[in-house]
Amino acid sequence: MSYKVKSNLKNKIKRGAAVSFAALLIAGSLYGCSAGTTDNSGSSDTSSTAVSTTGLSLNADDMFTDRDLDYSYDESTAVSVTLADNASTASGSGVTVDGNTITITAEGVYVFSGTLTDGQIVVDTDNAKVQIVLNGVSITNSSSAAIYVKEADKVFVTTASGSENSLATTGEFVQTDDNNVDGVIFAKSDLTLNGAGSLTISSASGAGIVSKDDLKLTGGTVTITAASHALEGKDSVRIADGTYNLTADKDGIHSENTDDAEAGFVYIGGGTINITASGDGIDAEYILQLDGGTVNVTAGGGARNADTVAQQMGFGNYTANGTETDEETASTKGIKSDTVIIINDGTVSLDSADDALHTDGDVYINGGSVEIASGDDGIHADADVNIAAGSVNINYSYEGIEGQAITISGGDIIVHASDDGLNSSGGNDSSGYGGGMMQDEFASVDGCVITISGGTLFVNSDGDGIDSNGDIAISGGEIYVEGAENGGNAAFDFNGTADISGGTIIAVGYSSMAQNFTTASQGSMLVTLSSTQSEGTVSLTGGSGNELASYTFDKSFNSVLISTPDIEEGATYTLTAGSESQSIEMSSLIYGSGSGMGMGGGMQGGGMQGGMGGRP
Repeated sequence: MSYKVKSNLKNKIKRGAAVSFAALLIAGSLYGCSAGTTDNSGSSDTSSTAVSTTGLSLNADDMFTDRDLDYSYDESTAVSVTLADNASTASGSGVTVDGNTITITAEGVYVFSGTLTDGQIVVDTDNAKVQIVLNGVSITNSSSAAIYVKEADKVFVTTASGSENSLATTGEFVQTDDNNVDGVIFAKSDLTLNGAGSLTISSASGAGIVSKDDLKLTGGTVTITAASHALEGKDSVRIADGTYNLTADKDGIHSENTDDAEAGFVYIGGGTINITASGDGIDAEYILQLDGGTVNVTAGGGARNADTVAQQMGFGNYTANGTETDEETASTKGIKSDTVIIINDGTVSLDSADDALHTDGDVYINGGSVEIASGDDGIHADADVNIAAGSVNINYSYEGIEGQAITISGGDIIVHASDDGLNSSGGNDSSGYGGGMMQDEFASVDGCVITISGGTLFVNSDGDGIDSNGDIAISGGEIYVEGAENGGNAAFDFNGTADISGGTIIAVGYSSMAQNFTTASQGSMLVTLSSTQSEGTVSLTGGSGNELASYTFDKSFNSVLISTPDIEEGATYTLTAGSESQSIEMSSLIYGSGSGMGMGGGMQGGGMQGGMGGRP
């Protein structure tokens, strides 16, 4: 289906197939510091500037040091360590060998090669910086970390250019001291991974890489398969460059620090990150900020693995036969932050069983490209969602964009939703897991508002198209809405007031819940057709026959809401919808009041009608 306005803007939207609640029960389906020179040298550029959207945003210049990014080393002055079972050797001082345990005790650069079938590299220094270069290394440990940083100021693990390396923990972790070692690479200090080689990590019972301070990754190719989190940094996880293929039974990337309110953040400035996680793709307790790179996430088996019955009906967790369980549902979100999500640039593709973008605070999208398939909300913020630029394509969701306040000032946005397209509702996530029928009030909710001043927005929904439990204010942009093919939902729905002072909107749906703007400084008409139209084009022409706007649809409807800056009071226009045409005389700036009854947040907006409408 295509959309056309005076600017000849065109786009395509695929309509999701609705699945009835009864059919789901029958089928039993649940969706639910440079160090000299060497031949093995390289560097990575991570120049990016964060757009300041909130006082919580991160400064890219503070994320990495020169030595984080420059993984060169002087091989002629480094200590060479050759690994072999019970026969490891070192070319210099600062390292001791005790059977298959190799311990680094002094600051310096150490180049490792060879194999240990059940061994370990330990770093135990007094506030020193250590660089471990892996140049064809294979280390397996049956019960602890392959590389264990017990004490240091900072450790760099560098993969030599062109080298292939592997580290694995094959059994349960057995603790030998006061540190809870639970990763194949485990560091009590700051830890940086860089280089131009490859590293494969396997963890049978724990995490892949763990730092109890900052974890930074700036180069190389790293592949991790882990029974817990793939990458874990207590204070932060920061990625500048490189390729990371992460498979985790918990989160792909996890940062959490309950002792420091300004720690526990994830920053991505570049690189390619591919995540398959049984839990969340990326989980940050504090800030989650993307300034570049490519991020691909599949979380919880993807959108089509969502628990449909539990999400739609809000009765808790269910087995395939509809029996309720007491089991707590694991978090399976694409990208999650407790505080704020900021996307300034980059390419993001998310396929998640639960919300794709989720935060207990605010979401800011200031650029980049975001592609979403979600078993619940495409984008959810307990507070505000702000989209200023970039491309957002929510091609599969229960509710498309949900937040207390939704502000769109730019960007190209496409939303497919089996319930509401945009929903300003406020508070905790209520549309999916843990949500319930009839949970929203009919009255206007303070703080709930949808504000659109620019950009292009396309909505295809099986619930309400644009739904505010409070107010709507439109002053610019281009908005096209295909609402539900039933009378229990509206293409345009609000509980408070709705004002239009600029921009173009064409919304089609059914007349029983249709609403017009309450105030306008440009013409707005709500037209009920004499017959239901199934396929065709909505177009508006002026008295001289000039086309002011048009919209080509593939859903049935009998109601059209249209407003453009070209509609003036006192003029007459012709509205054509499919096979029907009507002459509209604008005796005032608002033509047609509709019968929506201010029920935007009630039954049709997340309760009975939306819940029964099925998922795409």
